[in-house]
Amino acid sequence: MSLTADLVNPSAVPGLTRRVGVAAVAGVAGGIVMGMPMAMMGMLPMIGGLVGSDSAVTGGIVHMVISAIIGAIYGLAIGGPAATYANGWWMGLAYGVIWWVLGPLLIMPGMMGMGPQFGMALSGPMLLSLVAHMMYGVVTGLAYPFLLARAR
Repeated sequence: MSLTADLVNPSAVPGLTRRVGVAAVAGVAGGIVMGMPMAMMGMLPMIGGLVGSDSAVTGGIVHMVISAIIGAIYGLAIGGPAATYANGWWMGLAYGVIWWVLGPLLIMPGMMGMGPQFGMALSGPMLLSLVAHMMYGVVTGLAYPFLLARAR
C-alpha cells in the first residue's frame, strides 16, 4: 500500500516516536545540503560562536545538531500531513522560511547579544540565508516521506 493511501486511514499514520525520529534524520539531510552554501560563505565559525568557538568544524557540528532538532520538531508539529511528497515539499519550504525568521533573525542574534535583525532581512547575506533555509526545508520535506516509507 502506498504512503498516500495509508494516510486516508488515520490509524495508518505512523506513531509520534517514529515521525520524530525519521524527521530528525530528514533534518540532517536538509542540514547537509544547507551546510554547503554556509561553508562556502564562511558562516560556520559564526555558528560555532553559539557554543563559544570560532572553529568551522565546531560550527558544522552545531549546525548538524540544530538541523536534527529542527527536523524532529518538523515531525512533531506537521509529521502526519507532511508524510507525502505532494505535501512534504511545500510544507518543508514554508517550514524553512519560518526557521529563517526564527533562527538568523531572532534566536541566533539574541543568543549573541545583538537583538532581532529584522532591519537586515533584505540584505544580501540574509537573503542568501533565506535561500539556504528554503533549501533545508525542501530537502527535509522530501526526505521525510522517503525515509518514513523506508522505516515501515
